[in-house]
Amino acid sequence: MTVYQALSLMLTFGTLVVLLLTNKKK
Repeated sequence: MTVYQALSLMLTFGTLVVLLLTNKKK
């Protein structure tokens, strides 16, 4: 796995977590 791929996975995972948190707040 390259550094770029690792960063992309982290960004995707982070975005999903943020979406889940915002949905729970509503």
